[in-house]
Amino acid sequence: MKSRFIISLFLLGIFQSILTFASDEIPPYYRVASSDKSISELIPAVKNALTSANFEVIGEYNPGSNDDWYVIAFTRKDLQDICLKVKDRGALASVLKVGFVKKDGKTQVSFLNPMYLFYAYLMDEADTYKNQLTKVENDVKTAMNSVGTEMTGFGGGEEPDDLKDYHYMMMMPYFTNPVELNTFSSFEEGLKIIRKNLEAQKGNAVKVYEVVFADQEIAVIGVGLLDAEEGESHFLPIIGPENIAAMPYEIIIQGKEATMLHGKYRFALHWPELSMSQFMKIVSTPGDVEDTLEGLTEN
Repeated sequence: MKSRFIISLFLLGIFQSILTFASDEIPPYYRVASSDKSISELIPAVKNALTSANFEVIGEYNPGSNDDWYVIAFTRKDLQDICLKVKDRGALASVLKVGFVKKDGKTQVSFLNPMYLFYAYLMDEADTYKNQLTKVENDVKTAMNSVGTEMTGFGGGEEPDDLKDYHYMMMMPYFTNPVELNTFSSFEEGLKIIRKNLEAQKGNAVKVYEVVFADQEIAVIGVGLLDAEEGESHFLPIIGPENIAAMPYEIIIQGKEATMLHGKYRFALHWPELSMSQFMKIVSTPGDVEDTLEGLTEN
């Protein structure tokens, strides 16, 4: 009897450990609602919800020019102030996104989980500013409750410490291994060149949003990849448009240098359930994105 009791306690301990481990994982996305309304009907509701929580909508577009996909990008001053304190491209974490996917007559509304992004991009500094960042996350969730109350995490999950040091597998790049796109004579020149190329839709790329911190010579530019053969309409159906709030891709200028997150890091981070076979089906995509964004930095 005593041995059965000890075994039961042991199994209970394992079970509780599993639950604790699972609860520590942070999902990359939250699903807000599965609605009978169209995307165009839901867009105003989402924008109103965000502005009511003092967020600023800074851009929106149809990824891949697909009417069944839509993304809204937003930010807030307190979030920007925190992210700018993290000098290694922390500004990338200052822009959050809501995604819409129309499928089987329903519109799925979801958003990129702020804390997932914060731990990945701000790393140890996410703990330093955890109270303020948690408030941002809670404000997003509260705002989106007016659109839908499902609030179900999806897309996989990672523990905070793993996000801080995330990479897909051995020999794959980390957040701290960005791709250097170009170096300019000045911050202003770099911004001017990229703006000009985006206005001309060079490489079938479009500007979705732009956040400029001129006094710190930092700019984050969200780029829609609309090329039919190499852009979003090519790779999203393969890896899953449900994670649409991962888009658009970003260029960040800091001082005279423009960089981007390596595709083998960024795609894996935003699609953590991606299998190796799926990854191999988009094996050329990280290079394609790099070529497009590099082209935008060339005069």
